[in-house]
Amino acid sequence: MTPPDTLTGSVERITYFNDETNYCVLRLKPDQLPLGRDQLVTVVGTMNEVQPGESVRLQGEWTTHPKHGRQFKAEVVTQVRPATVEAIKRYLGSGLIKGIGPVTAKRIVDFFGEETLDVLDRMPQRVRDVPGVGKHRSKLIGEAWQEQQHIKEVMLFLQGHGIATGLAVKIYKQYGAQAIPIVSRDPYRLALEIFGIGFRTADKIAQDLGLPPDAPARIIAGVLHALNQATDDGHVYLPLPELVTQAAEMLEVEPEKVEDAIQTMSDRGDIKTDLVPDGLEQHEAVYMPPMFFSERGAAARLRTMHETPTSRLDDLRDTDWTKLLGDLSAGSPVQLTKQQQDAVRQALSSKVSVLTGGPGTGKTTTLRTVIHALERTRHRFMLASPTGRAAKRLSEATGHPARTIHRMLGFSPGERGFVHKEENPLDADMIVVDEASMLDLYLFYNLLKAIRPDTHLLLVGDVDQLPSVGAGDVLRDVIRSNVGPVTRLDAIFRQAETSQIIRNAHRINQGDSPDTSNQSNDFFLFVAEEPERAADLLVDVVQERIPQKFGLDPVSDIQVLAPMYRGQVGVSALNDILQERLNANPKGRKAERRLAGRLFRVGDKVIQTRNNYDKDVFNGDIGRVHSFDMTNHVMVVEIDGRQLQYDWSE
Repeated sequence: MTPPDTLTGSVERITYFNDETNYCVLRLKPDQLPLGRDQLVTVVGTMNEVQPGESVRLQGEWTTHPKHGRQFKAEVVTQVRPATVEAIKRYLGSGLIKGIGPVTAKRIVDFFGEETLDVLDRMPQRVRDVPGVGKHRSKLIGEAWQEQQHIKEVMLFLQGHGIATGLAVKIYKQYGAQAIPIVSRDPYRLALEIFGIGFRTADKIAQDLGLPPDAPARIIAGVLHALNQATDDGHVYLPLPELVTQAAEMLEVEPEKVEDAIQTMSDRGDIKTDLVPDGLEQHEAVYMPPMFFSERGAAARLRTMHETPTSRLDDLRDTDWTKLLGDLSAGSPVQLTKQQQDAVRQALSSKVSVLTGGPGTGKTTTLRTVIHALERTRHRFMLASPTGRAAKRLSEATGHPARTIHRMLGFSPGERGFVHKEENPLDADMIVVDEASMLDLYLFYNLLKAIRPDTHLLLVGDVDQLPSVGAGDVLRDVIRSNVGPVTRLDAIFRQAETSQIIRNAHRINQGDSPDTSNQSNDFFLFVAEEPERAADLLVDVVQERIPQKFGLDPVSDIQVLAPMYRGQVGVSALNDILQERLNANPKGRKAERRLAGRLFRVGDKVIQTRNNYDKDVFNGDIGRVHSFDMTNHVMVVEIDGRQLQYDWSE
């Protein structure tokens, strides 16, 4: 058998990395080439994630790709310490070590030479002797170096259990130097305490460590995973039999062991159980505590608002509605229908009311009239929506300031809760929430806690839209509760009839097939049977067709939605393709960094995927990567005109 070829060098850049398969394409600066040429080498193969600047030893073979030419196919990849002065400079200056950029790296290596890494390992305090570094900065560098060594230990630990090493930074940030002992004692803490690490990852570590399949800790973790998965899927609870079946099948244990675990968890307060109506009968439901208290609390709050006799709009009870509505519409080119007039009157006379209807049915016109009435009668109101984009549209449509619900409620990092709550309610006569179909149960409960019992609440939204991403089906549940009047607008106004999107939305609601003739000016259907062809077609539509036909910017004005993450037409693959087409970096002039398995580049369009109250940014907020601070390990993202700093570990 021919021995494998060996190649050593430092990673210059990562061209491609698939965090599902660990397949990687990178460019390597070799320590030396067989042909003696000073150039970069393309390396391909399956490997754990590496970063630019790291030194590696590769074993494999030289191959020739028909399109990309000569490249090294790596079978074994081993990270090694850089041995030469130049390699050490590249390593330290690559951004791997927080606080050390190219200039500082050169100063340190010029001072210590080939002993640099030994000095950092054994006597990091000596860095303060380097001219231009200083005592304070040398202390930060020493701490960052030690942190990096701990992270590498966590990487090796994960690698030994077949887990993606990209999780190492998150684990170290959570548990510090005790990361490996903590994870070894109770791997399931990972799934409970670190966002982005699921039960299956923790379970694989636990199984590798020899934990029995029927260990109580494993079954409890599996039950929590099933409940959390249900919450992620939008459910507030799971029926007990369904939870037992799901957990038993996933864990491959007897249902009786799952039932015992559920009882133990209930006794400890880790979960909540309750009887809920199921037609004419009842069944036992199992909740995560936040969902249990949110559901019960929201129902109680709505009931209190409905039953409280006083109202901050009491002065409107004897209003001549015909006259008021006539005055409000005077001079307006748009006259309200009877449905719309009823909706205005109900919002101003009922503590809780709902205005719903499909697109183009006049919800916004009706809402503007409600606001006009409140202004004319000198009443205070607040406008809010679940997301930043929806709030912006609401503000543009009404001409009044609108905020996200999170920002309206305020958040106190010190108290880790909202500023406005029972003890400090919102000072408004009416709260209007637009796009209420996006409301999840937890946020709705926190909103209700901040509303006085005598304040009016108007929920506006299309009940036929998909329910919220978060758990719960708030708008439909409020409608079904009969806690207040509901106006369903169903007439499409003339100006909306020209939109095929609107017409098709109503056709679908009525059970009819949409018109896919592609004869309109805003609704088009393109069909491709093969995934690769579908991906190519989608990119062409985004990059060429839509911008040419409608004059839209492919990055700022177009949003691609995909129903799955994996596959050639999944979110991950499409993001990679669109990044290369719409924000290419052929000459490496744009700053970029691979973080947690994904390449981020200046100019990339990004979306916030969970609420970050400390940064005042929320799930669904969209922005652009503005810049990188390679020395301090920070990515700057611009969202709604604000520049937010994200540590690379985030």
